[in-house]
Amino acid sequence: MSLLSVSNLIGIKDLLVSDIEEILKTATHFKEVLQRPIKKVPSLRDLTIANLFFENSTRTRVSFELAQKRLGADVINFSASTSSVKKGETLVDTVKNILAMKVDMVVMRHSSPGACVFLSRHVGVPVINAGDGAHEHPTQALLDAYSIKEKTGELKGLNVAIVGDILHSRVALSNIFCLKKLGANVRVCGPPTLIPKHISELGVQVSHHLTETLEWCDVANMLRIQLERQDIKYFPSLREYTMLYGLNGEILNRLRKKIIIMHPGPINRGVEITSEVADGPHSIILDQVENGVAVRMAVMYLLAGKRDNQAN
Repeated sequence: MSLLSVSNLIGIKDLLVSDIEEILKTATHFKEVLQRPIKKVPSLRDLTIANLFFENSTRTRVSFELAQKRLGADVINFSASTSSVKKGETLVDTVKNILAMKVDMVVMRHSSPGACVFLSRHVGVPVINAGDGAHEHPTQALLDAYSIKEKTGELKGLNVAIVGDILHSRVALSNIFCLKKLGANVRVCGPPTLIPKHISELGVQVSHHLTETLEWCDVANMLRIQLERQDIKYFPSLREYTMLYGLNGEILNRLRKKIIIMHPGPINRGVEITSEVADGPHSIILDQVENGVAVRMAVMYLLAGKRDNQAN
């Protein structure tokens, strides 16, 4: 079995280009499995995986759980809202109690940036970051890269725009790291208040003009406005944001070329993107959802291989 250079998937920043390529290649194998009448393989049938979600999630949690079951693993789902965390139990105590049940891998989402790094230093099993605050969301970036490559054949030299709430987005940061490592050109676009001050130091272009950015790019990844992470007002109103940065069919039709439209979800229809665009021929949003299962299968399979190798 091919192995990754890391024992945990905390962030794209930690991965080598060869790691990313191996994950995408393995995901292609698992996507073929998912097209079969019997969509399961027994690759992880002896493993127990705990999904620890300290923050609300539907798509990511369900995608991981489905990927685990497709690999034959036993699954424990943990929700902070119904746990002893509400009684004051610490993160490490919670996880140690779960590990005492002989869990072999942990998938965690947490509202605090760095929570997965902290956890990985206290437990002896692979940890996969399913999103930590506004820091990183590595499996989302991997499935986005896979979806683009599936559609275009190549990421190197491609122009990819990330539009919207860059400041609060863990998806944006992971995508920037992943796309840059794979040779794509990246531009972020949004209101000045939602663009981090020093983001250009990551090697990305910065724009505040949507139409100009859409004319430049081959792929546009439209991000959700994350009102739940905004402690102050970053723009006058959602209506004004939509007028300046919302994507609709009329704008797409005026472009001199066809571009690919993506969205990590959940979609605020009528705000950052209209239903006409989200459900239209330019969109690969449902492909992203489907590919998410295959990519997460690949990540867990490869990390389990790393663990087995170390045990031997």
